[in-house]
Amino acid sequence: MSVLPIQPIPFFADKDRAFWRLQMVGWGGAMLLRTMSQIANNLPFASLILVLIATITGFSISLVLSVIYRTLIDRSALMTWGLTIIVLPFAVGLHAFIDAWVWSLWRTDGDASFTQLFLGVFYLDATLLGAWTALYYMVNFYLRIEEQNDQLIQLENQATSAQLAMLRYQLNPHFLFNTLNSISTLVLLKQTEPANAMLSRLSSFLRYTLVNKPSARVTVAQEVETLKLYLDIERMRFEERLRTTFAIDAATETGLLPSLLLQPLVENAIKYAVATQESGAEITIATQLVGPVLRITVSDTGPGLQSPTTDNRLSGMSYDGGEPVSTGVGLSNIRDRLSQAYGERHRFETLEPPEGGFAVLIEIPFESREEPVPGTPVWQLESAAN
Repeated sequence: MSVLPIQPIPFFADKDRAFWRLQMVGWGGAMLLRTMSQIANNLPFASLILVLIATITGFSISLVLSVIYRTLIDRSALMTWGLTIIVLPFAVGLHAFIDAWVWSLWRTDGDASFTQLFLGVFYLDATLLGAWTALYYMVNFYLRIEEQNDQLIQLENQATSAQLAMLRYQLNPHFLFNTLNSISTLVLLKQTEPANAMLSRLSSFLRYTLVNKPSARVTVAQEVETLKLYLDIERMRFEERLRTTFAIDAATETGLLPSLLLQPLVENAIKYAVATQESGAEITIATQLVGPVLRITVSDTGPGLQSPTTDNRLSGMSYDGGEPVSTGVGLSNIRDRLSQAYGERHRFETLEPPEGGFAVLIEIPFESREEPVPGTPVWQLESAAN
């Protein structure tokens, strides 16, 4: 289906223009109905001038009413409806008086008195102005509700974006401190090249985290490249204790996921698996396409759920001098981000594999920026330190 090059503009996008359009259409329709009634009653065509005058009178009175109603609509309900009940009969009476006076001037030989003419047109004018009043309030109340809904949606979107930003930017401060301390140590030891390399990688990583929007989504391939950049920084601290394996199905490389979704999981594994063991640990990041679902697994060969720090790992809390300190890399952070992005359309589980260690399983709907190439084999990348 082709897309229209010009998007239609909502009718009430310009309220003033919409008001005048409704005025013209409404009173034009009323004049047409009254004209047809005159013709059906075999009245002379000269009487159509009276219809025109009556329409202009009603049109003019409705303009005055619109100014009054625009002031009343912002008041309390009691004042709005109370004053409307007072103003509307006065406006109808004025309209009927003018109509009756014009008819009395035209029908000088008629038997009907002015009072009879006034009462005769009062019902019709009351119907027209009453319907106009109801339509005016109905349209304006509808527009106000729509504006409130738009504001509510905008506020919800802003709150969601702020929450996503807060969740995504919760990088563990210990990572930054330790990295800067490592750079400082390398500088003191006059190891210029490793210090420059570490500083360059840290700069690139921080630039990536700050430039991308909190709600942005990246491909699996981009997320993997970011993880490698982060791991290169950590590997300069842990050296051969940090071993990594990437098992990325090529069919998933173009799949989209929230940016920096996996970095906190890897950081979590480094803190509770690599740093706590003298021999270090191996961290495996794997992706797989299971039907319409993108499955991501981040596992390590650490102590798993048997560690005394298991509760800290699950909650993202550590203790400094006996005081609880949020590290910002708890698994609840990832769970919240997935809930914000996918609602109920995701799966998040923590597992303890039979061979030991700890694993996190994530499943999200597979959405591709490009069509994946079917039948491409799984490739594995072993880090240089493995």
